[in-house]
Amino acid sequence: MKASINVEEGALELMSKGNLEEPVIMLNLLKYLDIAKVGFGVDGLTGRKAYEVYGKKFAKFQPKYGGEPIWMGKVHNSIIGIDDWDISILVRYPKRINFINMFNDPDYKAIAPIRAAALKDSRIIEMSELLHRNIK
Repeated sequence: MKASINVEEGALELMSKGNLEEPVIMLNLLKYLDIAKVGFGVDGLTGRKAYEVYGKKFAKFQPKYGGEPIWMGKVHNSIIGIDDWDISILVRYPKRINFINMFNDPDYKAIAPIRAAALKDSRIIEMSELLHRNIK
C-alpha cells in the first residue's frame, strides 16, 4: 500500500455529501519519519517532534472549527492486517462541515506542510457514531 500524507482527490467532496450538521470523529493513524523533511520550518527535528509543532499550530483552529482530540494512544501491533503505525488519535468535530471548512481554510493549508514533513505515512478516516458508552 502506498504512503498517504495529503488529502485524497475527491475525498472532501465525497465527505460533503453526508449530513453537514452531523458530528464526526476522525481517526488519525500516524507513522512518523525518523527525521522530518527539510524546508518546512521543522528542519533537524524528529518526525514526532515536528508533528508536535504541527499539533500546537493545529490547536489554534479548535475554537473556530472544533477539532477536539478525545483520545490518543501509542499503537503497539496489528492483530489483524499488516499495519505499522506509531500513534492513533480520535478527533471530534461538532459538525462535518467544520472539518471540511478547516481543510479549505488558507491558514490551515499554510500549516499542513508541517504535518506532511513529519510523517512517513498516515490515514484520516471519517467516522460517525453508532454507539456511545460512558466509560468510567
